[in-house]
Amino acid sequence: MAMIALNIMPIAYISKGLRVDETVKSPHKADFSPEKITLLETTAANLPGMIFQILQRQDGSIFIPYISSGCKYLYELEPEAIQADYQVLYKLIHPQDIKAFVESIAVCRTTGKPWYWEGRIITPSGKLKWIQVTSQPVLQEAGNLLWNGLVMDITDRKQAQEKLQASEARYQAILDAIPDLMFRISRDGEYLDLKSEGVNVTLSREEIVGKHLEELLPSDVAAISQVAIAKTLDSGTLQTCEYKLPTPLGIRDYEARLVVSGQDEVLAIVRDITDRKQGEVALQNLAQKFAKAFSCSPDSITISTLQEGRFIEVNDSFVELSGYERDEAISKTVFELNLWVHDRDRQNLVQELQATGVARNLEVEYRQKSGEIITALLSAEVIDLNGISCILAVHHDITERKQVEAQLRLCAQRDRLLAETLVRIRSSLNLEEILQTTVTEVRQFLQADRVLITLNNANLGIRTIAESVDPKYPSVSGWSTNDEAYLQELRNLLKDNFVRVVEDMTQITISPKVKAHCEKFQTKASLAIPIMLDDELFGALIANQCSGSRHWQPIEIDLLQQMSEQVAIAIHQSQIYQKLAELNTNLEHQVEERTAQLQQKMQEVEKLHRVKDVVLHTVAHDLRTSVMGNLMVLKNLLNQGVGAGGWGLGTGDQGKRAQGQVIEEVSPLSLLNAQSPIPNTQSPIPNPQSPIPISRSIIERMIQGNDRQLTMINSLLEINSCEKQGIEIKHEPVQLSTVLGGTFAQLEPMLTQNQATLKNLVAADLPLVMADGTKLQKVLVNLITHSLHNNPPGLNFTLSATVEAGMIRIQIQDDGVVMSKLECDRLFDLHVRDPQDCCSTSIGLKMYLCRKVIKAHGGNIGVISNRKRGLTFWFTLPLATSSATIHP
Repeated sequence: MAMIALNIMPIAYISKGLRVDETVKSPHKADFSPEKITLLETTAANLPGMIFQILQRQDGSIFIPYISSGCKYLYELEPEAIQADYQVLYKLIHPQDIKAFVESIAVCRTTGKPWYWEGRIITPSGKLKWIQVTSQPVLQEAGNLLWNGLVMDITDRKQAQEKLQASEARYQAILDAIPDLMFRISRDGEYLDLKSEGVNVTLSREEIVGKHLEELLPSDVAAISQVAIAKTLDSGTLQTCEYKLPTPLGIRDYEARLVVSGQDEVLAIVRDITDRKQGEVALQNLAQKFAKAFSCSPDSITISTLQEGRFIEVNDSFVELSGYERDEAISKTVFELNLWVHDRDRQNLVQELQATGVARNLEVEYRQKSGEIITALLSAEVIDLNGISCILAVHHDITERKQVEAQLRLCAQRDRLLAETLVRIRSSLNLEEILQTTVTEVRQFLQADRVLITLNNANLGIRTIAESVDPKYPSVSGWSTNDEAYLQELRNLLKDNFVRVVEDMTQITISPKVKAHCEKFQTKASLAIPIMLDDELFGALIANQCSGSRHWQPIEIDLLQQMSEQVAIAIHQSQIYQKLAELNTNLEHQVEERTAQLQQKMQEVEKLHRVKDVVLHTVAHDLRTSVMGNLMVLKNLLNQGVGAGGWGLGTGDQGKRAQGQVIEEVSPLSLLNAQSPIPNTQSPIPNPQSPIPISRSIIERMIQGNDRQLTMINSLLEINSCEKQGIEIKHEPVQLSTVLGGTFAQLEPMLTQNQATLKNLVAADLPLVMADGTKLQKVLVNLITHSLHNNPPGLNFTLSATVEAGMIRIQIQDDGVVMSKLECDRLFDLHVRDPQDCCSTSIGLKMYLCRKVIKAHGGNIGVISNRKRGLTFWFTLPLATSSATIHP
């Protein structure tokens, strides 16, 4: 059967969505004239499809008498290709549709009914098409079977059907997913239809559809529903109503949403909201419990907005903790109350809440209304109040616990620092460092107002050599006395009392001199330990309390005694090595001095070399070039004089001397003689009185060359002067527009000569600047001259200025050539320039002077090479009101 299916493959094409109502008879009959065949072909070609005729002989062979040209559009094959090999059509059938294709042909052959098949093909270009094939097999007299038929392209129809089916399935899935009752109700309250799948309904569909609201619902609920239906139909908008109904499970709450679904009918979606209502009641009860816990909590609890930190609610514990009354805090922000000691702590809190929604046990510091700082543990969560993100925060006061912990840490730290101090004292050989370290560490240990060490010297008396004191109290550093009676009294106090402990100076008997000393330095309590060396009193380690009386603890006295003994040992070691250290120090000082002198000399030599290089380069390159030009001009003049029959350089001996000088000077420039040869000595001597004609351009070139030399020499002199004496700047408030006006007047001839334009974008209302107007004009002229010198005529300049951070930034932009980054970085430096450098030495000297002038004004200067074209010179000047320091 498969072979039969292949042998009777129909081939035809019909347009999308159209039908063919007439059957094209077979041209295989004998009486089918050629005119009819032509008519058939014309008709088939104009049809939006394809017709076919296949003859299956008794011997099983296949012959295709006719196939229309529609096969080219349907199968993308030529009729000749199909007639040559009909099996190509079988290969185009979709693999999943081959079985149905074969079975449809078998049914047709068995029953003799017309053949009908719909299926998919895949064209040679890869397109997927749906086709519909119809054919009527006819048994011929000779026993052959003739198939006449046509094919229609039904791809669009199939795709539309698939989309419709998918859409229906999607909407049905949506309806099935809605767990609510749905009713179609007319304006007069009649139930037209319902959807109750998945919902527990006590009545059947037949008991509901066709009934009215009054028949099924309580009267009050029916009245509410009828009003909602009318309002929905009249307004055309969604309406919602809630009601209660008795059910076998008890009274239930329902919500109905009504929308217009047709002419005088609505769609009602009914949802059981009993659980939601119960949740709302539970939430209200929970809110009451929260309110009680909120108000009765021993910890401070606040509710504030997340972004602003504005308080919405606070409890009584917050009032007690912060010192602010409830009315003072509500509607105020934490920033207005200045509660956070460190604003970054709140920023960290907000970031953590935004990231995780919760924060636990953050240790933060708050400022009370009185200004006292307290420490609390903060736990917070983000809650939503009416669509606003808020912070629910609990603060637990741990200030007392932190104070106890700090006291314990202080004790441990004191012991640790004591050991470290002893190590440092023993390892140091610098007596001053030892003593200063001692008083600093001891004052930190004792938390005293002043700790000092006094030195007892038989020749110099008693003097203070080290001290650490609270800045609030007077310093004893440098104090000394030579009063022998006073000195003996102080020595006796330490000698008679090995450890002198005074808790309150007003409660002991002391001499007027000692009392005056204590009053001068505000000493209220004192603890003094002698420092003994070889059983001799070397000095004393003394701790003073200036804020009031103080009870000295035994551990503090013992600590000071141990420190005194260690200081005595360290002093003894220091005395042993002091001389060696002094010798080493002297040697190091000598080496450092010699090194500094050598470095200074090297800097001076380097500076002289730099200036020498610039001067030598100027003389060797620019001045030499100018001299060569002058010589060439003079030689040209001499040649012209030869042509005129006389030298014309003078008379008598002067002429001869002049001639000799010219020849002597030109002789080193032998390379130029090829262009301007000196007259042959064998030529007749010209008349000394003969004039030499000189063109105006030659004179102008000589003047320009001399002007360049003069400008260069002046720049060198100015650089030398500023290197030695600095640039003299007359600082005064100057209006920038006034300076620019004078500059434009100077530049106008130069701009006209170079066909350049200058666009001024500087505002007239800029603030005054502190500047020297004359120097500033030179800077502007030099910067513009640089661009004119290195660009062809037709340059365009743009001048602008802006105010930035107390300075005015002036920019000069041109559209000329660009420079490399190295050239930009070195433009304002004093260095020897390459002969091929675009910036000549004369211009380079002016650039260096520009930077000197701007630096003397207290500003900066630079140049930027634009990406596309041109340079941008910029410099800054301080405003007249600026407090910036100006370095002359």
